[in-house]
Amino acid sequence: MDNVGIVVDDLEAAVAFFTDLGMELEGEARIEGVVADRMLGLDGVRSAIAMMRTPDGHGKLELTQFHNPAAISAGPPDPPPHTLGLHRVMFAVDDIDDTITRLRRHGAELLGEVARYENAYRLCNLRGPSGIIVALAERIG
Repeated sequence: MDNVGIVVDDLEAAVAFFTDLGMELEGEARIEGVVADRMLGLDGVRSAIAMMRTPDGHGKLELTQFHNPAAISAGPPDPPPHTLGLHRVMFAVDDIDDTITRLRRHGAELLGEVARYENAYRLCNLRGPSGIIVALAERIG
């Protein structure tokens, strides 16, 4: 897999959120023209993307903000975790409490609470920018 694409309504806010999560901005670009129109099956595409890379260099998120045509919602605002489609993106973190504190500065909200799975992990789900569900996993024990 090369990357996971996520459409956002505020590219700058999404980049700040994922940077604070520990990802690195690999690059930004404007996407428009015939190739984009053909690939997406849309007319007049104008978008901005930011490629975010995990610190180990193996995982990437492509964050996209559409300027034309405007992005549309696929369902209800802030869909619950059991909604069909891409469920969430999970990140391994060293300190789940510190990470939650940092991400709350970007408007992230816990969906439930931090839960302990046996003596292996502390886990939680947060809602981030554009309603994205981000899961965190801290290895313990």
